[in-house]
Amino acid sequence: MKVEAVKVRRLYMEVATQIEAQLRTGSIKPGDRLPSERDLAVRFEVSRPTIREAMIALEIAGLVEIRTGSGIYALEQHELSGAQLDDAPGPFEVLEARLLVEPEVVSLAAARISDEQLADLEEAIRTMDNSAASEKQKEQADERFHSTIASATGNSALESYVKWLWGLRNQSALSSTFHQRLRDLGVHPYVDEHRKIYHALKARDPSRARMAMHVHISNAIEQDMNALETDNK
Repeated sequence: MKVEAVKVRRLYMEVATQIEAQLRTGSIKPGDRLPSERDLAVRFEVSRPTIREAMIALEIAGLVEIRTGSGIYALEQHELSGAQLDDAPGPFEVLEARLLVEPEVVSLAAARISDEQLADLEEAIRTMDNSAASEKQKEQADERFHSTIASATGNSALESYVKWLWGLRNQSALSSTFHQRLRDLGVHPYVDEHRKIYHALKARDPSRARMAMHVHISNAIEQDMNALETDNK
């Protein structure tokens, strides 16, 4: 019996594929401005973050141009590259997963974190707040901060999962482009929010730590959405 492997189909891939087909058939012509993100979200019955991911995927493929604050415009037609549109989770999918997981992780860590791990978190915050540090150093410090918290739980499954979520940032063209665009727009980690998480952990306060992490990741989602706004103001 001949079968094909079953793959998880990302929502943003479904959107990107349908729009690519319209570009290829001429339903959307080079130079055309695509409908707004809000309109596309309604038409496809998906969230705006999903539309945002699909548009970045299409831009990587060279099919559209994203003009922040202006809109999304069709470029010359050609075939989508499967290598460019991989099946990795989209960046907003990752943030949503982190929002569900990391508040509980930090709550558990609050009861188990060591003084040495607290010192590591403090050092990571200093790097993020250091104006002389490079963007790469600050991003590495941000990842180290969250990975240290996961490690502080003493639960290897949780630690591996959090590290996997962070690793996805650099494992696909979509996520790499997404985060590079944020850097280009001057979007940086919220240092004050990391401090609040740190102080809650230092106080060994699970509830306070959980709330601080939830606020932090929720704000990151909102910040990223606003920074990458493409619709006309």
